Amino acid sequence: MAVAIGETVPDIELPATGDKQVKLSDFRGKRLVLYFYPKASTPGCTQEGLDFSAAAADFESANTAILGASRDGIKAQENFKTKQGFTFDLLSDKDEVLCKAFDVIKLKKMYGKESLGVERSTFLIDEQGTLRREWRGVKVKGHVDEVLAAVRSLG
Repeated sequence: MAVAIGETVPDIELPATGDKQVKLSDFRGKRLVLYFYPKASTPGCTQEGLDFSAAAADFESANTAILGASRDGIKAQENFKTKQGFTFDLLSDKDEVLCKAFDVIKLKKMYGKESLGVERSTFLIDEQGTLRREWRGVKVKGHVDEVLAAVRSLG
């Protein structure tokens, strides 16, 4: 069962860039933007990460941390973060534990073939660990500005 708006997010722990293990509860007392992307080092995912990175100081000033997550292995995530200079950590969710908790695995069609993949999605979690907003089927252009506006609207 996926977490719904108004519910406390599950305290899932995953490997993160920087040789860390990260739990969602590590961010209590701060807001957290958790965004899911289909695949490291692909054009749309790169642009989304660069957009979040460019706005990182604005999120930080609003007491908000950023985490990216995909099904890529930790080595792919490390390479992606380093190459792009992202200012936040990326989570490796190879077993889809986090993906399933937020219900982002969807049937996708590409070149006439169907496969299960990560639907580009973003979630805003408040200081108490409660899910406040979600964006599904995200289009990258303008998305980070929309998320930042939502963060600021929480006061």
